[in-house]
Amino acid sequence: MKEITIISGKGGTGKTVISGSFAALAENKIMADCDVDAADLHLLLHPDIKEKHKFKAGSKAILNEEKCTLCGRCIQVCRFSAIYEEKDKVIIDPVACEGCCVCALDCPEQAIKMEENVSGEWYISDTRYGPLIHAKLGIAEENTGKLVTLVRQNARTIAQKKNLNLILIDGPPGIGCPVISSITGVDLVVVVTEPTLSAIADLDRVLSLTQHFGIETVILINKYDINYENTEKIESFCQRKRLEVLSKIPFDNSFTQAMVQGKTIIEYDNSGATQEIKKAWEKISTKIRR
Repeated sequence: MKEITIISGKGGTGKTVISGSFAALAENKIMADCDVDAADLHLLLHPDIKEKHKFKAGSKAILNEEKCTLCGRCIQVCRFSAIYEEKDKVIIDPVACEGCCVCALDCPEQAIKMEENVSGEWYISDTRYGPLIHAKLGIAEENTGKLVTLVRQNARTIAQKKNLNLILIDGPPGIGCPVISSITGVDLVVVVTEPTLSAIADLDRVLSLTQHFGIETVILINKYDINYENTEKIESFCQRKRLEVLSKIPFDNSFTQAMVQGKTIIEYDNSGATQEIKKAWEKISTKIRR
């Protein structure tokens, strides 16, 4: 079984559009949307949800008002200002609470207990291109990396059960914890970039990450024709780093039109951009068959 993760150094480069296109081209695979903070692959794949599960991570402090004597000790020890007194009541702000447990441990009346926090949901779905494992993290919730790992674990389990030989992962942008969880142990990372100064800087950072983990990495330049000078900078940079540029995809309004209709560009038309994506996938297919 092979695993491919598509990531980008910054948001807005077209990573999910490329992921959806690869999903349309790949065979015998399962998709995993690991951009759990802002999942949107489902907008292209229109999943039919078969299973829904709660994601629990971390804990929150819960007050038993009957036991509370308003001693104020919890307010003193909370380093996150999550506990305060109002109208002769102790209030615990669930958003500000970091789940550190200090208040519960220090309460002389044992009036505070820690309860496991429901941080989001994850799903097992069917799509027109095969199974999809995806998730949604709650607003302002943490433990993104843990949820990404859960999505990947379930994708592997289903791939083994259904004898699928490829896991196609739509990863998050940036270089943080969810990105690390998305690329760890995969066979190939595809970095989608664009010819802007910010994207070039972020490309350098994300490549440092994949090189640190020793993962084979290839580059795909999207909207290459919006700035030829910056595209040349990216190509020169990749040459110095001995990285393969899979393809240069031109700017095309068909991408937007396809998204409006909830389709991948592969389904929508056979433009030059579509042909470039197909060429990129052919090169990737050759690599993973080695």
